[in-house]
Amino acid sequence: MAIGLITGVAIACLVPGVPVSPAGVALAGFSSLAPDLDHPGSRLSKRLGFTQQYVRWAFVLVAAGLALYTHFQVPPGPDRRMGFTAALAFGLLGAAMQGDSTRKLALLFTGLCTVVAGLYTEYVWLSMLGLFVSVAPFTSHRSWTHTIWATGLWTYIGYLADQSLGWHGVALFAGGGYVSHLLADTLTKAGVKWLMPLTDFTVKLPLIRTGSTSGNMLEVAICCGYGLLVLGLVVGAMHG
Repeated sequence: MAIGLITGVAIACLVPGVPVSPAGVALAGFSSLAPDLDHPGSRLSKRLGFTQQYVRWAFVLVAAGLALYTHFQVPPGPDRRMGFTAALAFGLLGAAMQGDSTRKLALLFTGLCTVVAGLYTEYVWLSMLGLFVSVAPFTSHRSWTHTIWATGLWTYIGYLADQSLGWHGVALFAGGGYVSHLLADTLTKAGVKWLMPLTDFTVKLPLIRTGSTSGNMLEVAICCGYGLLVLGLVVGAMHG
């Protein structure tokens, strides 16, 4: 997230015509987390999937409600057996849900609610954002969300928000934050398949080993260096 926030500061202070906006910087930071919606341990997945603790209970409640309805309202016969079978299936699914499956369903629910909100308010960008949040968790890590196409889509969502809200610079903050994450991942040993599915070629400059102590220290050093560079450019622009 730090690299996204620094990128947001750079855009706000160095790009002509873009107003200096804390909200814009925050948007860049948020956007830098978006590519990792495909990862179960990502910070944004946990934040947007706030409903995941309720998903299992929802399935259990549906199972209980269906069983009660079948018992009191459906006469004996094939339909009654089907009702109890469906109730049992929902109950077993709820009991079996753990970890990543619950997270995916929670993000799907969050995304679909955002889609509905976009349709209600007639904001196309909001519905597109909801679709992105809904689909991303079901993709493999560092696959679809880590491509130039996803970067373009996220930037386009920002452009539509710019047009709808009249907030100049949304597309730059959104796209800049998103691409900063991909550039940072390019510095890891796993790299990024920028042009997938056209090619599976992985672009990487393997400086950082993700999860290791040395990798974390190097990541902090790179962020600090990037921050100092942006600070120097901003100070130079102010006195230029």
